[in-house]
Amino acid sequence: MSTLVTGAAGFIGSNFVRYYLDRYPDQDIICLDALTYAGNLENLEPYLSKGDIEFVHVDIADLEKVEKVLRDKNVDVVVNFAAESHNSLAILDPKRFFQTNVLGTQALCEASKRAGVERLHHISTCEVYGDLPLDSDEKFEETSPYRPRTPYNASKAASDHVVRCYFETFQLPVTITNCCNNYGPYQFPEKVIPLFFSRAIDDQPLPVYKSSANRREWVHVLDHCRAIDMVLTKGVIGETYHVGTGREASVEEIANFVLAFTGKDKSLIEIVPDRPGHDRRYLLDSSKITRDLGWKPSIEFEAGLKETIDWYRENESWWRKLIGRSPVTEGKWVG
Repeated sequence: MSTLVTGAAGFIGSNFVRYYLDRYPDQDIICLDALTYAGNLENLEPYLSKGDIEFVHVDIADLEKVEKVLRDKNVDVVVNFAAESHNSLAILDPKRFFQTNVLGTQALCEASKRAGVERLHHISTCEVYGDLPLDSDEKFEETSPYRPRTPYNASKAASDHVVRCYFETFQLPVTITNCCNNYGPYQFPEKVIPLFFSRAIDDQPLPVYKSSANRREWVHVLDHCRAIDMVLTKGVIGETYHVGTGREASVEEIANFVLAFTGKDKSLIEIVPDRPGHDRRYLLDSSKITRDLGWKPSIEFEAGLKETIDWYRENESWWRKLIGRSPVTEGKWVG
């Protein structure tokens, strides 16, 4: 079987490639990525240098090139991680999010339809549903209405609709997972955990939004990869599955964890203005994937977070060269 992984040089995509090859060493993997500022081929080492995977530098929005890759490589399964994903950047440059996440997903679906792939799996987010009050017991279910509040959230919501319409109209065999916030190794240092770590060890301020009690649900990236694997092997075509742990933490708690693990003082916390449309809280009901497929998280949050911090501590040469690539300064909003 041949599997095409889009967005393979990014955080979750590269972790999935490593996970999948470790679990299925005889699998043929084609890694496709546009290599935007957050894409990093180093994420795919040592598999790339050993020839265990093939890399193709293509944007998913390039319909003809993607279709050619699918046909030439006899691709059976497409796993779509390709996306612009930084909510803060979406405030400053929303157009690039709709181009990649909506039009790019449509082009990928069309190419997959033309090439006759056996499965397209689409990675989405909890943020498509909007947000929840901080004092609510409510959870988002797979049937909850979409109410996105930011350009990133809206672009991902639209991409989900694109995938579903290709299933309903063209019978493209698809599945979707909506996942909560991921953490783990190889995450680009504009995201909150590696951002806080990289700044803490340099004794620089940690930018914490004014609404510091806003909470997110967290899952280790390897647990997410396991969930995708289960959906690919046991999931029902046309279905959506939530991937969450029930473990919530606020941005202030994350900052305190990072400072504790790095031995730094809380005086490094700097309160900055909220970004526009800053969601209060997300929480997924993941009972469907547990009940139907048998998935459940295996990595406890505090232990996984400490392990992640240790990875960044031991791999400074990986993240140090990426500092400054992000086009966003948190708290400095335009427009």
